[in-house]
Amino acid sequence: MSVSPAPDATATTPPRLRFAPSPTGFLHVGGARTALFNWLYARQTGGQFLLRIEDTDRQRSTDESTRAIFEGLAWLGLDYDEEVVFQGANLARHRADVATLLASGAAYRDFTPAAELERMRAEAESAGQAFRFDRALAALTPEQEAAKLAAGEPFAVRFKVPDGVTDWVDAVHGRIAFPNKDIEDFIILRSDGTPVYNLAVVSDDIAMRITFVMRGDDHISNTPKQILLYRALGAPVPRFAHVPMIHGTDGKKLSKRHGATAVGDYQHEGLLPSAMCNFLALLGWSTGDDTEVMLRDELLARFSLDGLQKKAAVFDPQKLDWMNGQHLAKLPLDEVMPHVYPAFERQGVSTRAELESRDAWFRTLVELLRVRSRTVDELARQAVPYFVDAVEYDADAVSKQWRDASAVAEILTATRERLASLPTWEPTSMETALRALAEELGISGGKIFQPLRVALTGQTASPGIFDVLVVLGRDRSLDRLEAAVRWLKSDVVA
Repeated sequence: MSVSPAPDATATTPPRLRFAPSPTGFLHVGGARTALFNWLYARQTGGQFLLRIEDTDRQRSTDESTRAIFEGLAWLGLDYDEEVVFQGANLARHRADVATLLASGAAYRDFTPAAELERMRAEAESAGQAFRFDRALAALTPEQEAAKLAAGEPFAVRFKVPDGVTDWVDAVHGRIAFPNKDIEDFIILRSDGTPVYNLAVVSDDIAMRITFVMRGDDHISNTPKQILLYRALGAPVPRFAHVPMIHGTDGKKLSKRHGATAVGDYQHEGLLPSAMCNFLALLGWSTGDDTEVMLRDELLARFSLDGLQKKAAVFDPQKLDWMNGQHLAKLPLDEVMPHVYPAFERQGVSTRAELESRDAWFRTLVELLRVRSRTVDELARQAVPYFVDAVEYDADAVSKQWRDASAVAEILTATRERLASLPTWEPTSMETALRALAEELGISGGKIFQPLRVALTGQTASPGIFDVLVVLGRDRSLDRLEAAVRWLKSDVVA
C-alpha cells in the first residue's frame, strides 16, 4: 500500500488543544495535570482549549464520573472553549472514516474467527513468543470477501501498516521513531461495529481541528499508529508532547495506596485550587530557577514547553500541604473567603449566614489565622476558640504554662484587673499596660503573655496575644480570664 502523507501540523497560531478523559472514574491528579498543561499553553498562546469526554466504553462510563470531571475542572478554574464533545455520539463519523480507509486500500476486512485468533495467541505464548497478526491470514479474493459479506459473517477492520518508519519530533522527548515493521496491522473497527481507541481519537481530533496533542507519555506507543491514521485519512498530523508519568514518593506509579488521587478529594480536604494548580504544574515542568510558589497569573506567564521534563514526577503530599499554606497566606483575602465558608461549615464551627452577619470581624479573624494554617480546614479548627463560650485547656499547655497554679492565678487576676481598667480596647494600650504590670511584678513579659494565651485560647500557640484580645473583644476576654482563675483555684483546692 502506498499512501501520500498529508502535511504535519506546525506551530500554528492559535493552537487548538484538547483534554480527553474517559468517564470511568473520578478526575485523577494525573489527568488534572494534563488538563492544566493544555489549558496553560492554550491560554498563554491565545489558542483554544477543548474538552472531549471519551465515553465509548458504555459499560464502565458513568454519569457520576462525568460530573466529577466537570466539577474538578471547574474547581481548578480550567475553563474550556466551545461545546463539550462526547465521543460516543460520533459513531457514524468513526464508521465513515473506516469506510474511507477501506475504499483507499489503507485498511482491510479480517474475517478470522475470534477462536482462531485466541488459539494462535496461546500457541505463541506457549512457545515463548509474542503473537503478531499476519495479514496473509485475512487475504481473500474479491469473490470470497463478497460471499462472506453476503453470508453476514462477522469481521473486524484492520489498518494496513505500510513499510518504512513513523517518526515525529516530540515537544518533550525530541525525535521519536518507530520502525513500521514492529507495528502489526492493528484493528480499527471491532466485529460489533464499534471503533477502537486509536481510530476514534484520530477521527475526533480531525473533526475538532486539534493541532497540538499534549498527554501522558504512556501514550507514546499509540502515537505512531495515530500518525499513520492521520496521514491515511489525508489530515495534517498534530504536534505531540508526551509529559512524564506521576509517581508516589516510593517511586512507583501513583495509585490509591499513596493516598487521595482524585482531585475532588483534595477539594474537600481544605486545599485551594490555586495551590493545587501550582503543585500540579511542577509535576513534570520546571521554571528553570528556584521559583516554586506561583499564583495563577505568574504560573500562566511563566509556563513554557521548554520547561517540560522527561523524568517521572513525584507526588509528595507534604509538599502539597506546604504549598497550600503558602497560597493561603499570599492570595488576596477575597479569593480565600469563598473557600473558607464551606470549611467552617464542614468543621461545624459556624454557618455561612452567621459568618456573613459578622463579616468585618470574621475577615479579621481569617486574616490572623491564615498565615498559621496549611489548609482552610486547619484554619477552621484553629478558629474554634473564637466561637465557643468556654475553651478547653490543652493538657500540655496547662503542664507547661500553668504548672504553679496558685502563682499563675495571681498573675492572671492582676492581668484581668489591669485590662479591665483600660479606657480603650486596642493593642498599643494593652501592651503598654501589661508590660508595666510585668515590671511591677518583677517578671518577664512572657510570664504574663504565655499564661494569658492559654486562658484565652486553651493552647500554647496562637496569633499575637494582643490581636487575640482584640478579636475576642473586651467582655469575652475578661470572662475567659475570670474562668481561668476559677479553674486554677479549683485545681489548687483539689
